[in-house]
Amino acid sequence: MELRIGCRRPPEESVPGLLRYRIASKIVKRQPLGGTDDEWVVIEPVYRAIELLEQLHDTPAQEALLIGRFSFNVRFKWFKNWANSEASRRLGLASIPDGPANLRMLRRTLSLEMAYRPGGVLATKIYMKHIAVATTEGCASRPGGAQAELLAEVNQHESERDLHLVLEEFRNYQEGVLPAGPGARSLTEFFAGIDAQLDAASAAAPKTQRNDRDVLNLLTKRAKVLHLGPANYCWFTGPSRALCLKLAGTPTVDRPLIGMCGSARCPQATHHSGHRSVWAEHADRTKIFLGQLGTTRKTERTRLQADHDRALRVIAGIDSAIAIEG
Repeated sequence: MELRIGCRRPPEESVPGLLRYRIASKIVKRQPLGGTDDEWVVIEPVYRAIELLEQLHDTPAQEALLIGRFSFNVRFKWFKNWANSEASRRLGLASIPDGPANLRMLRRTLSLEMAYRPGGVLATKIYMKHIAVATTEGCASRPGGAQAELLAEVNQHESERDLHLVLEEFRNYQEGVLPAGPGARSLTEFFAGIDAQLDAASAAAPKTQRNDRDVLNLLTKRAKVLHLGPANYCWFTGPSRALCLKLAGTPTVDRPLIGMCGSARCPQATHHSGHRSVWAEHADRTKIFLGQLGTTRKTERTRLQADHDRALRVIAGIDSAIAIEG
């Protein structure tokens, strides 16, 4: 219903002999008023059908609605009557069997046809604009599959990334660059324990060089509890100590709620040099907002001032930790 004249995009030849057809339209469901522009990859018959509709349009002005609002049930009834008529048979077209048909059924059939192809579940999720893969699995009656393999691969990459982040912070600790934040002491004590183990091993075997693999083996357990926030690291060692879970009233959840993280107060959060720019930008923006508030906005000024002061304290803590030499 949102298709307009001129919605066909020029075919793209990604590889010799293989054309990709796109149409431009809008997503309306769960979108702001007026919809959101988007594009779809379609098969060639759909592309040609839209071209024919443009040629048959009564007023083919650019950006005019190609079809507009219509009742699918009425249109389908008309089409079915014609497809089962003598005129259709003379053209050699197959008859449409009796039975109900609606847009939801057609969408489900398309989902099934796409999902059972290699990599089709993820392709169906993208094409059908589903928010979660679970929706696609239910639509296609196919739990597990390609998306499960992708999720496992993503989790593996995340684990490797977390391990190397912990190693990087351990190396910073050895060079005297310490973490800041409420959880800094706990993390520093952990690094000190690892450093002591390495020193003891080196003393027992003076000719042995401890490589990164040996250190990573010691850091693996800590890396498994690392969760990345936009302005902090969360070392989720226990739900009972997580401020976000206390605020949400879910003290038994096994993962932190990063979106509710109050890293300046949570005993499991640490701030590092890479987070300083985020806090500095937040402090600058808060200061600008404070300057724009009128004298009557006392409640808002009090809240923003506390937020600004907290950001400055975090920045000062990061600078102080960086300045400490081992």
